[in-house]
Amino acid sequence: MNPEQLIELALKLGATAAEVYVSNSQSCPVYFEANRLKQLENISSEGIALRLWKDRKPGVAIAYGDIEPQILVEKALAISALNEPEEIYLNSAGSNYESFPETQLSQVNQAQLISCGEQAIAQITNIYPEVICSSQWEFNFESMRLINSLGLDCSFSDRTVDGSISAELVRGEDFLNIWQSRTERENFDPNLLTAPILKHLQWSEQNAIASNGKVPILFTSKAADTLWGIVAEACSGRHLRQKTTPWLEKLNQLVISPAITLSQNPTLGIYSLPFDDEGTPTQAVTWIDQGILKGFYGDRRTAAELNLNLTGNGFRNGLGSYPQPSMFNLIVNAGTGELSDLISTISDGILIDQILGDTPDLSGDFSINVDHGYLIKQGEIIGRVKDTMVSGNAYTALNHLIQLGGDRTWQGSLYTPSLIVDGLSVTSRG
Repeated sequence: MNPEQLIELALKLGATAAEVYVSNSQSCPVYFEANRLKQLENISSEGIALRLWKDRKPGVAIAYGDIEPQILVEKALAISALNEPEEIYLNSAGSNYESFPETQLSQVNQAQLISCGEQAIAQITNIYPEVICSSQWEFNFESMRLINSLGLDCSFSDRTVDGSISAELVRGEDFLNIWQSRTERENFDPNLLTAPILKHLQWSEQNAIASNGKVPILFTSKAADTLWGIVAEACSGRHLRQKTTPWLEKLNQLVISPAITLSQNPTLGIYSLPFDDEGTPTQAVTWIDQGILKGFYGDRRTAAELNLNLTGNGFRNGLGSYPQPSMFNLIVNAGTGELSDLISTISDGILIDQILGDTPDLSGDFSINVDHGYLIKQGEIIGRVKDTMVSGNAYTALNHLIQLGGDRTWQGSLYTPSLIVDGLSVTSRG
């Protein structure tokens, strides 16, 4: 389906403005179960979303595969008739995008992916033969194109290699499942996944009992999203508009520890992107500078309504959804020390690597079960803690920061180090 023809047809049938979003993806995943290769696949999909306005009333229709353009336009027009009028905030042609070079990653074939999976599983089972591993490796190609009736036409493509592995170990009534995942724009050594799993298997050889009460908590970079996710929500223009953010009157005031700086860098890492899902050029922004709130983010509509700067933060949750304020490439400033260095500073505390349960709500309050956590005594891991819960308030914890590590890793589009915080309560049935 030709996007230009779709725009032209929408305008011909009565729309006053229109936008077409085209998404394509191809992948060739390989799956391992119970330490063996199980399945190979080749997957491709193409979707198209038409968003239009007639009499300023919005309507969206999506299609996968072939569909008659007139049918798609008529569906969008029918939906628009059910909605209330709104202001139209489309980006126009002539936006300046930074030069984002095409990824240099060449095609990765399934034989290479199979080899990665076999190596990863062997690295674990050679040391722990009783462990049962599952793994998935895939090469992905994704592209998108966005055009609209104001002349905007922008596109972007990306290639990545994804790897993940989980290790299951059953000892009597004790069940352990440890996982790691990684995405890169280049081939990477399976040891980057297996090394931390082997370390956690070693730490889990003994069980330990955590004490009840408030003790320092060390969140690994994998678990740190428990805290940073709620910070991103508090900076959302959507919550500012609804007056639900706890930082409603806190602009240019201290909101978390002055040791913390949070920024957005659209050129860094595997999720770098020249523009958002509205065609707005992405911007480098510091949201929190040494603990001081410097701004809120929004999509084009939210930014216009709240007089916010356009920073390229309008993204779709799915092909058929409207753009919403969304954070991406959130960068937490690094501190000093590797994970082992942070452990050595704690005389009595808990390390958390995986959690179960809900993330904090907008108030910051949370209560999580520790899926993988370890007792620290005198700077050493004593053993794995079970039947343990950690509760408290994320904002309080980030105001009681003890130390940021220097071991930043990507967790989705979040680049964060490990960190030690105080002010959280531990409850253990042990």
